[in-house]
Amino acid sequence: MYDRAVLHLDLDSFFVSVECLKNSSLLGKPLLIGGTSQRGVVASCSYEARRFGVHSAMPMKMALRLCPQAIVLRGDMDSYTQHSAIVTEIIAETAPTYEKASIDEFYLDLTGMDRHFGCYQWSSELRQKIIRESGLPISFGLSINKTVSKIGTGEAKPNGTKYIPNGTEKNFLAPLPVKKIPGIGEQTYKKLSFMGVRFISTLSAVPIRLLEREFGKPGRTLWERANGIDPTPIVPYHEQKSISKEHTFTEDTLDVRMMKDLLLGMADKLSFELRTAGKLTSTVTVKIRYADFNTYTRQKSISYTANDRILGQHILEIFDKLYERRQLIRLIGVKYSGLVQGNTQINLFDDTVEHIRLMQQMDRIRKRFGADAIMRASSIF
Repeated sequence: MYDRAVLHLDLDSFFVSVECLKNSSLLGKPLLIGGTSQRGVVASCSYEARRFGVHSAMPMKMALRLCPQAIVLRGDMDSYTQHSAIVTEIIAETAPTYEKASIDEFYLDLTGMDRHFGCYQWSSELRQKIIRESGLPISFGLSINKTVSKIGTGEAKPNGTKYIPNGTEKNFLAPLPVKKIPGIGEQTYKKLSFMGVRFISTLSAVPIRLLEREFGKPGRTLWERANGIDPTPIVPYHEQKSISKEHTFTEDTLDVRMMKDLLLGMADKLSFELRTAGKLTSTVTVKIRYADFNTYTRQKSISYTANDRILGQHILEIFDKLYERRQLIRLIGVKYSGLVQGNTQINLFDDTVEHIRLMQQMDRIRKRFGADAIMRASSIF
């Protein structure tokens, strides 16, 4: 019996599964979802494509070189969001407490349910219900905490289950590569490999002080995760409705170029907030207030995204339609609403590898030095 029980659910190759649900002829074929141009990026791929070494976030050109027979689809975020909502509703109706970690990933707190139902039996029944009512394959891991359960789900894929009994966490983790631990990225993995640490069993035996010396405070977390320790709580799911920014001019203006540059600067900062929070927006609103204090807004529904380039294009388009009076402007603003979780999938179907890398590097700088550490030169006045 668990003192604490955490279930991790993850829809298998979610974008691909939705496409196969819509078109059964795609089943069993190597399938790539992402940018359809040679400079695009793979957002998701089928297991048939993964056998050739293809993975998400890979340049589409490289993926097609590895798997030239693959079928490439641009993808449909609206459809993916609708199917995610179906699964979320099933979980919300059944689970005592759940956290939606992304568009296709959930954590459930099942603590105490062993006394009445049996956590594994209950989890298996929920999984079957999701498969039956959504038509989508889903895997789960069940253990005493988030980290072990998430790793368990990874080992259960595709379309399987993994039960890690209380007290067996270290034995389960020991033979696995350190890359399996959530949060260990490429740079951390390279540093651990240089230290001779490639498996979780080795990492669990490294003294905490040594890890803290090499990695700082995250070193202790690395040691804890390798030893199956993770006290992170389940955060009950709730929707943040919107985020926004406004700018009031010290002097009323007719400078359209300056206003557009400021709007793009706001779009960048709000998009960074979305990505940091692991969210996507589906509605963009632009606000203007004239010198006579008359205020107007206009909004547009879009496919879910947190991409500053795409959002900036929509904002400029809305502004051009909204600003018709050609009178002095006192205030401008931008709002993103209709927010959903979406931090583990790439929603950059039209982007190039260069833009994605640039956006990732800018996000790293902002996270380290603050949101204003880097910005468009045109938005500085």
